[in-house]
Order: sequence, then structure tokens, then C-alpha cells
Amino acid sequence: MNVYAAPVRDLRFVLEELLAHRSLSLPGFEEATPDLVEAVLEEAAKLAGDVWGPLNATGDRQGAKRHVNGSVTTPEGFAAAYQSYVDGGWNGIGVSEALGGQNLPEVVASAVQEMLHGANMALGLCPMLTAGAIEALAHHGSDTLKAIYLPKLVEGTWTGTMNLTESQAGSDLSQVRTRAVPENDHYLISGQKIYITWGEHDAAENIIHLVLARKPDAPEGNKGISLFLVPKFLVNEDGSLGERNDVTCASIEHKMGIHGSPTCTLSFGENGGAIGYLVGEEGRGLNHMFTMMNEARHKVGIQGIGVAERACQHAFAYALERRQGRAPKTRGGAECSISDHLDVRRMLLSMRSRTDALRALALYCAAELDTARHAESGDARQTAQARADILIPVIKSFSTDQAVDIASMGIQVHGGMGYVEETGAAQLLRDARIAPIYEGTNGIQALDLAGRKLQRDNGEALTALLYDVAATVEQLNADAALKALGSGLAAGLDDLKAAQAIVLEQGTDPDTGADAVQAYATPFLNLAGHVLCAWQMGQAALSAQAAIQSGSNDPFYTAKMRSAEFVINQWLPVGRAQRAVIEAGMQCLSEFEVY
Repeated sequence: MNVYAAPVRDLRFVLEELLAHRSLSLPGFEEATPDLVEAVLEEAAKLAGDVWGPLNATGDRQGAKRHVNGSVTTPEGFAAAYQSYVDGGWNGIGVSEALGGQNLPEVVASAVQEMLHGANMALGLCPMLTAGAIEALAHHGSDTLKAIYLPKLVEGTWTGTMNLTESQAGSDLSQVRTRAVPENDHYLISGQKIYITWGEHDAAENIIHLVLARKPDAPEGNKGISLFLVPKFLVNEDGSLGERNDVTCASIEHKMGIHGSPTCTLSFGENGGAIGYLVGEEGRGLNHMFTMMNEARHKVGIQGIGVAERACQHAFAYALERRQGRAPKTRGGAECSISDHLDVRRMLLSMRSRTDALRALALYCAAELDTARHAESGDARQTAQARADILIPVIKSFSTDQAVDIASMGIQVHGGMGYVEETGAAQLLRDARIAPIYEGTNGIQALDLAGRKLQRDNGEALTALLYDVAATVEQLNADAALKALGSGLAAGLDDLKAAQAIVLEQGTDPDTGADAVQAYATPFLNLAGHVLCAWQMGQAALSAQAAIQSGSNDPFYTAKMRSAEFVINQWLPVGRAQRAVIEAGMQCLSEFEVY
């Protein structure tokens, strides 16, 4: 089964409140009416389901191919599908009108991204990286660079890449060796970058590489790194494409999944030096690149949710059609589909409810990004950005870890048929497995949360967020039918507060603080992810219950209630165990001998 139906109604359910009370009330979004948003979602669903989705399996089988001259061809249909995306103006939906975009809220752009990644993760990576390049260039590029490169990037006529990793450096970017030698109004870039997503392809007429490199006289470490724009084809003064720049695809990786996405090793300067242009300030390249990386990390979380949604659809369809065994006597005892067996239902409800929860949290974060960028008050922008900074490592790490587990559970629902490639369930697990690794491994995300983000304000931003969780507890407790959910969420909230106190206290110890953060970071992030997702499903329960009490007998709302009950009553307790992990201390880790 390779059919994909975009989850428009599920997305709309989450978006309704976020748009009505948050993003659409911000300055600049006056024309983004609910009717327009609805039309955008419906059209995006057609693109995802009818154009991108059918290419998912064929792209996996064919993969990207590198040729002798270093050029790369994408799987059959990918270039045309990407062109359909460009022709529809989708690349600029979340970009401001001033830059040539459609100026829709980030929360709407994120919903569209989920559909596209669910339809075809390998193809979705191309515009995802371009969006990050737009963000970095818009914030840090000179007026000249913006005038030349942004219009085509916003259109999607040109695509963007992010060039950080080198074979000897890995995640330690302070070890970057790529060189940038000044020459007239530009630099000559030489070196090699690995794992460059969509680094070479045939889907767009030009590729704009953002490259970390250091000048010959630059100091060692992070402060010596600058950011450079290196186009595949040089651009003439009239905007037309000129000669090929000195950047070539040396190889493409043979990967576990996302075969349709060309992951390249790029060589710069094999014939004298690739022409590049400084972006922003010298020595602040890593700071500037984080603008792009922050955007990408949120979208990688969205990507994981898209794949989780498709895994749910696969599993539900198979469970309904696969007939095996008999229902219990209490339910008739007749031959039944496997969806009638409660253990299978446990897996299906676990997959569905977790996907619902992850989606709600990621879109909530997108709404915070809208506020951070567009609120009239400087204080409101600052508060929203601090909250988004806390949420992004959770969205990236927790969503992608859960997506892997959800895709794996989807295989389990299929049984033996899930382990063979023909059903398509195995591809989803193979594709999803990269997401916890790239854009900063999930361990790095946990360190970012428990170390940099939590310690820099002594937990103030997270504490403010937890006040909102407590408010949801009060709302649930006020409704007799939802009080059990309120109690469950309150218990998780208490656990997270206790864990936060431990991480803050031990993480600031002058002697052992660094080790404490290392030891507690991953369990702390997992606990935070469980509690924050449960909070969002508490909000979903309130909305669904309101609809039911208003007289609706729509099974959609009943299903949301079951999702909320599962998340808070059966899944949150698993996450709450992370408090005990943190309270157990780090002695076993510090004394463990690796041999």
C-alpha cells in the first residue's frame, strides 16, 4: 500500500484555535482569512496526495544517480513533481511579501510541510533546505546578495543547501578546515563537505550553497568560522546564469533510506577555487548558520510527524483488510479483521494518538514563531522567541524519535508482510531513521535543551510554559468528565518540575555540572516531550468535549477523545519514569568503563 491521504481535517482541528486566537491576529496577516487558509490546505493536500505521494515508492526503488561528469539525476518524476510545487507558488507561502512570498503564517506553512513530507520525505527535503537558506540570507545577507539570490530562492527556481559537516569534524564544527581566500570582491573556497542534502540534482536550474569556511588568518575554533554563499552557476550582472562554478559532486551516499534524496559529498576548488561571497560578518558564520539550522530543526520534527502520519495510514488500512482469528465471545466470536484484536488496537491507538500529540505540539511551536516574528510588542516577541527556543529541540528530537518508533510499530501491525518491501511499511522506517541524526543528533538537541536553553535563564522560559500546562490542568479538573485527564496531566507536570530542579541544581555545579547535563539531558528531554504532548492532548480533549456537548455526534471528536485518553493515561506514565532515571543519578555512567 502506497496511497497517502493528507490529514487535512486533523491539521484543521489543531489550527482552528491557533489561527483564530494567535497567528491571524498578528499584524501583517490581515489577508490570511480562514477561508484562504482552508483553500491552501485543500490545494496542498491535492499536490501531496496526487503528485508527490505516488512517487514515494518509485523514488525509493530507483534512488538518485551520479554520473561520470559529476551530475546527478533524481528518480523518475521527481523533477516534474518539484516543478509542480514551484508553479503553484508553494515555496514562498511562509515568506514575507517584501521578499516576494505569500506572507502566510508559519503555522500554515508548517502544516503544508507536514503533508509534503508525509507524501514524499525524500523530495520534501529539497524545499526544506531552501527555506532555511532563505531565512539565513534574509537575516544576514548584504543588500546585493539578497537582490541577486532571494527572488529565485523564494520562487523555488533555485534551491539552497547547508554545508557544515566535514569528515574529520563531524558534529564538532570548530574543526572545520574548508578555506576561504579573499580575492577582489569575493573569496576562493576550497575544501570538501559531506552529507549535503540535495547538493547536486536536476530539479532546479541553480543550487545556492551556504558554506562554513575559515580565512587563512582566522583564529582556530568557532570564532574563526565565516559563512559564504557559493552558487553552482555564477550569476551575470543581468541576472542570467553564467559559467559553472568550481564545485562538483564527488559522490552520493548509499543510504539506509531516503534513496530519492541525493546526499552528496561536495568538493570546492579542485580547479583553483570556487567563487563565494561572504554572508554577514567575518567570524560569525556559525551564529549566522544557526538561523538556518533553527528553521531546519523545527522542520525536521515536522518531517518526522509526516512520516508517522503515513505509517498510521498504512497500518490502519492493513489492519482493517487483514482477516485473521476470531473476535472474543463477548463481541460475537465471528471471524474478524485483526483490527478487532485489542492488542492490535493498542498499537493502532498508540500510533494515532502519539502522531496527534506530536502534530499539536509542533504547530503550537510554529505559532510561537509567528508571534516572535510579527507581534507589535517587543516584549511579546522576546517571550515567544524564548518559548520557541525551548520547544524546538523537543520538537526536533522527540518527534523524530517517536516517528521511528511509530513506523516500527506500523511494521509490527503488518506482521511478516511489514518486513517485506512490497507493502511499503519498511520504507517508512528506513526513511524515518535518519531524522534523529541530521540537523544535530538528538543527543545534541537534548544537550541544547538541558544545557544552553535551560541554564541561560535558570529555567525561566520553561517555567512560564509550565504555567500554561497548569492552566490546562485546571480546565480539565473543572469538567467532571475530564477530571481523570487533569489528574494524569498534573502528575506529569509535577515530575517535570522536579526533574527541572535537579538539572538546574546539579547542572550549575562548578565541578560536575557539565557531566550532570550530559547524563540527564536525554531523559529530561524525553520527560518534557511526554508532558508537553500530554498537555496538547488535554487541550484537544477540551475542544472535542465542547463539540460533543454542543450536540455533535461526529466520530472524529470521539476519536480525539480516545487519543487524549491514551496519551495521558497510558503513554504519559511511560515518560514519567524518566524522573526516576534522573533521580537515580549519574554514578553508573561516570564509572562505566568502555572496553
